Amino acid sequence: MTAMSQMVYFNDIDMMARGGAISLLALWSWILLRDHGPSLAARLAVLMNAAICSYLLVTAGWYQEPNLTGLLLAFGAGATPGLFWLFTRAWFSDEDRVKPLPVALVALSVINTGVMELTYPEDGAINLASGILFRVAMLAFAAAAFWEVWRSREGDLVEPRRKMRPRIIAVVGAYVVVIAFIEVAAHNGMADRMLIRVVGSTIILVVLAFCAAMFQMRQADLFGASLSTQRMSAPKSQPDDGLSTKLLAHMEREMVHRDETLSIAKLAQQLGEQEYRLRRTINRQLGYRNFTAFLNGYRLAEVKAALADPSQKEVPIITIALDAGFGSLGPFNRAFREAEGMTPSAYRALNAG
Repeated sequence: MTAMSQMVYFNDIDMMARGGAISLLALWSWILLRDHGPSLAARLAVLMNAAICSYLLVTAGWYQEPNLTGLLLAFGAGATPGLFWLFTRAWFSDEDRVKPLPVALVALSVINTGVMELTYPEDGAINLASGILFRVAMLAFAAAAFWEVWRSREGDLVEPRRKMRPRIIAVVGAYVVVIAFIEVAAHNGMADRMLIRVVGSTIILVVLAFCAAMFQMRQADLFGASLSTQRMSAPKSQPDDGLSTKLLAHMEREMVHRDETLSIAKLAQQLGEQEYRLRRTINRQLGYRNFTAFLNGYRLAEVKAALADPSQKEVPIITIALDAGFGSLGPFNRAFREAEGMTPSAYRALNAG
């Protein structure tokens, strides 16, 4: 086989791989919009999929000279690491809104991508600086996403999602690092830019594995209610289940939610039950996807009762929050605003008289 025929063969395989990945991402995006359109995590996943498709097209080498289409695709490709970070924040923490600072950071990375593209023909100091910033931002977003995946793993009550966490860190993390170093090497003449196309072609394996994992999850497990729409008051019903009855009685009697270090493993030990059974009960019987939301239901119920009590009108709000089990004022204020739509001070003024 001649070098020319080898190149044609590679181009054919490369285009089929990229086309297959784009088709899978398009199918998954359509399913997400159809079944989980209101979910923030689902919408961010669709945007992330579009950005990945842009990256696949940009690195395919189908255009040689800068043009408007290429620039727009470059913007999408440059947003991929940032959107992956936002997706992990929304999905693994069950968030229902994106905070302004993360959005601003992703927007700055996209703007920097534009600077890098527009200064590419000159390849001067500005292009060099923006290229360095691009790769630093790429690794930083990836690291932030992996930290997000890892830090909240213990409180995740959705078993299939919890099992996916280490796989995402291993597979996506390795892929992002490899792409970053190959692009640096190619930019500095230490590697052929064709190597970027070869690595880009293998993304179909990552996409296939990720989509397969997502497709095999139950629809109810995939994207559930966000933290703010989950029940943020202590469960009062007694489901017809031995462990759930035992759990609710223990929570009411011992008030263990006041322990800010309480983990699901510690709670399972107190109950003398296996941890996986307790996770499954809180998730499937009581309807919580996150252990923090379950605890905050009890904590907020105690705080609201204290804020509405005229006899405790002079007690500082921070004291009430800490006594209820919140570790600090910041998480308490966020949880309270998400649950009640107002600040604790406004709630007290409205209800304590």
